[in-house]
Amino acid sequence: MHYVSVEGLTKSYGIQPLFSNISFNIEEGDKIALIARNGTGKSTLLRILAGKENADEGKVWINKDVDVVLLEQEPSFVEEKSVLDNIFFHNHPIINAIKEYELLEDENGDPEKLSEAIMKMDDLGAWDFDAKVKQVLDKLNIHHLQQPVKNLSGGQRKRVALAKTLIDIGFEHKHVLLIMDEPTNHLDVEMVEWLEHYFDKENVTLLLVTHDRYFLDATCNEIWEMEGSNIYVHKGDYQNYLEKKAARIESDFASIDKAKNTYRKELEWMRKQPKARTTKSKSRQDNFYDVEKKAKQQIVDEQVQLNMKMNRLGGKIAELKKLYKSYGEKILLKGFDYTFKKGERIGVAGKNGAGKSTFINILQGIEQPDSGKVNIGDTVVFGNYSQQGLVVKEDMRVIEFVKNIAEHFPLASGGSLSAAQFLQLFLFDPDKQYTYISKLSGGERRRLHLLSILFRNPNFLILDEPTNDLDLPTLGVLENFLSEFPGCLLIVSHDRYFMDRLVDHLFIFEGDGVIRDFPGNYTQYRTEQMRGELKPLPTEQKPEPKPVATAPAPKRQFSYKEKREFDLLEKEIADLTKEKETIAAKLNSSDTPFDELQKISNRIGEVTKQLDEKELRWLELSELQ
Repeated sequence: MHYVSVEGLTKSYGIQPLFSNISFNIEEGDKIALIARNGTGKSTLLRILAGKENADEGKVWINKDVDVVLLEQEPSFVEEKSVLDNIFFHNHPIINAIKEYELLEDENGDPEKLSEAIMKMDDLGAWDFDAKVKQVLDKLNIHHLQQPVKNLSGGQRKRVALAKTLIDIGFEHKHVLLIMDEPTNHLDVEMVEWLEHYFDKENVTLLLVTHDRYFLDATCNEIWEMEGSNIYVHKGDYQNYLEKKAARIESDFASIDKAKNTYRKELEWMRKQPKARTTKSKSRQDNFYDVEKKAKQQIVDEQVQLNMKMNRLGGKIAELKKLYKSYGEKILLKGFDYTFKKGERIGVAGKNGAGKSTFINILQGIEQPDSGKVNIGDTVVFGNYSQQGLVVKEDMRVIEFVKNIAEHFPLASGGSLSAAQFLQLFLFDPDKQYTYISKLSGGERRRLHLLSILFRNPNFLILDEPTNDLDLPTLGVLENFLSEFPGCLLIVSHDRYFMDRLVDHLFIFEGDGVIRDFPGNYTQYRTEQMRGELKPLPTEQKPEPKPVATAPAPKRQFSYKEKREFDLLEKEIADLTKEKETIAAKLNSSDTPFDELQKISNRIGEVTKQLDEKELRWLELSELQ
């Protein structure tokens, strides 16, 4: 089924074009990743497709039977309303029944009202959809549904927006184009892996912008690269895209070199030609201008090669001794010891709220531990790339902001780069350098924040979620730079690809103040974890307390809903198993008409999928029992 056609689409802000004259089609089942530099209009294009913004020129046709659902980088909510009201925004009997039931269950509401809500759910047959809703909310760690959205943190807002989107596409939509702008921002790795599995199971047509290359490979089978008026289509994974792009650039360089040789010959001919031209020479003259345009074409190969003169790093880097830190009953650090060495490259991973940001704040002296010591070497110069992002007291131009830090950047060769030259290395062309910071895209602001940290010439870099909102070309530049960085590197990131490329070992925050020092990259850690090969960490030696007789902890009991769901599942599994056997018998029978064979072939796939889902849910509930 044909979903979308776009012809000659153009969009500009002021005199600066974002993209011009682009055309493409989207078919049912396509799973597409869109790649382009920050500031070239990726988010704007997604908003135009979703009908939230208009193009300057061109046509957008969307099939009348297709619903377009957009997850934006900066989601919008009705701020005064609750999480529940924002997620369940459809006015539909099933949605209203689930909303009422979830509210009562979340607040342990009036048993009589809860019983009425359950009866309504029964009447409407809403339990299957509610099970999906419950799974989404649980996996994205969304609780306290009655709190106003305005009180949520940035990460919580993004997870609520994602839940709202997934629940929306699951509700009575047969044909959906799901458009997602950086869906993995603010998700921990387990959430990202669950989302990959979710999209693998769901039959959804997808167009997304993401910096997470493992997520891209797991969810998409096609990559579109947008450059000016061109969209280059690459089938396959991210590595294939890199190889094809390199081949294309090499071919373009060869084509330009050939045009330059022709241009020199034709230029000499043009200069010798008399003013009055024949019809034949007029044709050659027109061709000359085409050759001239090709010969003068420039290809920007976005690579940063920066041989920086780093501040000298002495023998003593940082010593952390018996660090303890808690907030109320929440323990973040419990007797942590570590001595940093020269050139260390450490990744920091763990669930949100486990204490990663607190740890790096304590290391830099921004926060103090409850007890323990932090000794920092005299020569250490921290560079802190934080999630808070760029902080500018008043709006100023990009070049002014950098010059306020320093006029020049020293190089190991003995020379230096001016602020303008340094900005160009990080893909800010001369026109963009005189743009006001308030006019930059989110990704451009992140890139400016990054280069402002590096311009201070640190020798101990701390990067807290550096990949959020950066485009893939800039990420490649950053990874190449960091792979040659001679100082210490501490990276807090949920981006598995980024971590795998750059770190030698990991600090895994396992919760309750426990930090595991794992010798390897993130993929190696997850492989051992999933195989159950991780050895338990040694605990602190303490005197054995005398045993005290205590009553065994009460086992968690089924809720009424779970008991009912468990009983229904047993019946549904039996019915589906019987139906599957009946269909299999018909498929194997030579008497079954051809038309019926086609129908039951489709049906057995649906039955198998439902059976798998219900058996998995039955296992989850049986463990509680």
